[in-house]
Amino acid sequence: MSLKLVGKKVGMTQFFSKNGDLKVGTAIQIEPLTVTQIKSVEKDGYSALQLGAFKTKEKALSKPVVGHFAKKGLEMKRKLVESRLEKTDEYKVGQNIDISIFQVGDFVDVIGISKGKGFQGVMKKYGFKGGPAAHGSGSHRHAGSTGMRSTPGRCLPGGPRASRMGGKQITVQSLKVLHVDVEQNLIIIEGSVVGSREGIVSVTKAKKKTRAVKK
Repeated sequence: MSLKLVGKKVGMTQFFSKNGDLKVGTAIQIEPLTVTQIKSVEKDGYSALQLGAFKTKEKALSKPVVGHFAKKGLEMKRKLVESRLEKTDEYKVGQNIDISIFQVGDFVDVIGISKGKGFQGVMKKYGFKGGPAAHGSGSHRHAGSTGMRSTPGRCLPGGPRASRMGGKQITVQSLKVLHVDVEQNLIIIEGSVVGSREGIVSVTKAKKKTRAVKK
């Protein structure tokens, strides 16, 4: 269990290490988050830290959320995230937490929403080969038969069909931290990160300290 910070994906970039090695990474802008609530086992049933991200105006929030911030005298935040922690004694409401909790060489998990591509066919979404390319075939990009013979005599659910593509929450695990700039609130993570530019992503320390390599 570790803290989850929320930021915006700036885009892909090149980064040179101290040894001169060229690395390709993703830059993420993470402004300092504010502790908005500390949850305890006695009161809430579990121990956790609630953090607020992205400054916003009062009119952009619902009345319950506005009351939540006003009661504690905190600045309005657009997004709230929660991190379950075993110990919360070292934190207090109103405290700011920045990217200094990450160090170069750490491995992190990044969660984001994949790019939405709308309704797509089986060739684009699943890589189907498609039907014959002849002019008279009439099934150039179709999936073909998805049914059965007499038993069970129906199309089984859950199979690959033309449907909505993208727009789902995806976690990319064990990405290495290449650079941390606390002054610019910028962190560079090796490799690609899910989502579009300016998309909201959350970063937390990885459960696994190394990334599996496919042979």
